[in-house]
Amino acid sequence: MRASASNKSSFYYSLLYCLFVWLLPASSYADAFGVEVKNAEISVQADSYVLSADIEYRLSAKALEALQNGVPLYWDIHIKIQQHRDYLWDKTLTRTGIRYRIQYHALLNMYRVRNEGTGALYNFSTLSAALDLMSTIHNFHVMDKAADTPKERYDVGIKVTLDRDALPLPLRPIAYTNPQWYLSSDWTLWPSIK
Repeated sequence: MRASASNKSSFYYSLLYCLFVWLLPASSYADAFGVEVKNAEISVQADSYVLSADIEYRLSAKALEALQNGVPLYWDIHIKIQQHRDYLWDKTLTRTGIRYRIQYHALLNMYRVRNEGTGALYNFSTLSAALDLMSTIHNFHVMDKAADTPKERYDVGIKVTLDRDALPLPLRPIAYTNPQWYLSSDWTLWPSIK
């Protein structure tokens, strides 16, 4: 009877050790990868509100490995404008976005970035140059100026997500369970339109 209790406790200790070892790399790399909106601002240009932003992409080892093996990564930049209301929840006036696909072509030894909205295609010899293109947004039309009310306050938000559903089917379960695939940013909100 004593031997089985000892085997049980050693089994639980082994299980706990394996869980700890599995979680350790995720916690130690938590700050080493992800996406962060560094700077964003809305300005008026002609009769439109336009967005300019700087985004920092830090790919994890798993995402980089998949990219190097030809797996395309789809990134969505979500932009929303909300009308601030004191007594009800905020009203979303507009939702728009930009979708990028980045893929490495081993035969050509180049990275290809495609803006899925406009169809524009760009080729780069280095990953950092490809990410630089996706990192900078200049004068992106968000909303017409005629759609706002002068006395209201509006909040602008931006969020960047990696579309894990666009990954190849065999990779999706791994992407939903491995923390190295959690590369999306949080919403960055700021009140800037008045």
